[in-house]
Amino acid sequence: MNSASTKQPNIIFMMADQLRWDFLGYAGADFIHTPNIDRLAAQSTRYSRAYSQHPLCVPARAALITGMHGLTTGILTNGQWVRPDYAKQGIQTWPQRLEAAGYHSAAVGKMHFYPWTERMGFGFRSVTEDKRWPYIRDDYYRYLRGHGSRKYTGLEHEGYQDNKGAIISRNPWELSWDHFVGMEAVDYLNTYGGDTPFAMMVGFTGPHCPYDPNEEFVSNIDIDKIPDPAPSVPGDCDEAKKANHAGCKGGWNGVDLDGWTLEQKRRVRQHYAGLVQQIDYEVGEILKALEAAGQLDNTLIIFTSDHGDYVGDHDMAGKGTYYEGSCHIPMIVRDPVSPEGVDCDDLVTLTDVTATMLAYAGVEPPAEWESTPLPKLPYMGRGRPDVPTRSSVIGALSNARMYLSGDWKYSKYATGEMTLFNLAEDPQEQRNRVNDPECFKLVLECEQALCRAEIPMTQDGHRDKVVEMGDHLWRSESFGREGYVRTYPYPWDKSHTPSN
Repeated sequence: MNSASTKQPNIIFMMADQLRWDFLGYAGADFIHTPNIDRLAAQSTRYSRAYSQHPLCVPARAALITGMHGLTTGILTNGQWVRPDYAKQGIQTWPQRLEAAGYHSAAVGKMHFYPWTERMGFGFRSVTEDKRWPYIRDDYYRYLRGHGSRKYTGLEHEGYQDNKGAIISRNPWELSWDHFVGMEAVDYLNTYGGDTPFAMMVGFTGPHCPYDPNEEFVSNIDIDKIPDPAPSVPGDCDEAKKANHAGCKGGWNGVDLDGWTLEQKRRVRQHYAGLVQQIDYEVGEILKALEAAGQLDNTLIIFTSDHGDYVGDHDMAGKGTYYEGSCHIPMIVRDPVSPEGVDCDDLVTLTDVTATMLAYAGVEPPAEWESTPLPKLPYMGRGRPDVPTRSSVIGALSNARMYLSGDWKYSKYATGEMTLFNLAEDPQEQRNRVNDPECFKLVLECEQALCRAEIPMTQDGHRDKVVEMGDHLWRSESFGREGYVRTYPYPWDKSHTPSN
């Protein structure tokens, strides 16, 4: 084993916000120009079946930072976050674990923590928060103020409602959201010092709506080359689609999607692609900075997304169900020692990124983590950690569940609606087989598998209510005396020994 394979690599984890898997050149999208991401993909393991188990911004990020499934943390909506006293529960975030292993950790861009100033263990932070939070006084806010500008909401743009959120940004490219994120990431690479390995997460705010690229990044996209969205099938998740439209009308978005036309959907998809091209430019700048510093071949590079965006699929916008546009994500990982292009069709999840970073750093993940190291990676010649390949993926949101195994994806919703799709035969999810008599046994098997996984994780999600693990209280003298005080919160890593 050479010396390069034994040292701890730097880590750059880039995550676009709301980027679906099929709007990148390397994934077959010939209507978009993403040369930098494509170059990275050519030297990476490319996961064609990567999924977000929690296709909403906050639940996806909570699972990432803790390494635990959303059912285990109890965080399944955008209005929830990790408890402030998580350390007392014995929970350590991945940046905390890497800091303990000698890394300097950095978070640049969107993280979506509550409050936004929370560090969650990161040693350095430069914050550019969600586009839908214009009043946050983050680093990007101050940057705009210093240049005589400010954050603009979608509704402050001409044509926002008529074009269903597809607009040209009022701020020039030099002041755009993701350009600032890219500049801050490059500045960190140029100034971090180099005395220790670094682990930097870069959270791009795009291509999340509003779909507000700058003109120079959208004008070269031929709208006629962009594939049309998957049609909506009457009777399939009609209530979920109504909820999607109602949500988009809310103050956070303010777009009425009722009756939007195919032409309007195509315009949205074009502007969404423009935002992806802006992110590609920034990825290129980050790669250049790594090369200039002589660190490219000493850095693990991961590029992915928290979840996708329908951009018109099934007559919806945004995310929040288990249709492919919402939960299927890109995932590419470049090994620093063996930068070779490899295709992998194993099932993997966004949360697996967390265990993968720790595996490259030589840090053992805790037993309670649901995250597992990604397959087919060289792991710098050390050999892959001894973890079995996933046979299925369990997804959960506050109002939805998913079980994905092989070619079949089973989903159910709080509305009582259910879907079963064979993704190999029906990639656009046009034929719901849940009521097909031939699939009755399969639906039952999916439901049983979902119950076996969901019930114990849901119990873990209420761990803060635990008084004692095991059956020790009945023989505890201290519990029987006046003045007994329970251990609260009961820590994840507490041994289950009698308390006498």
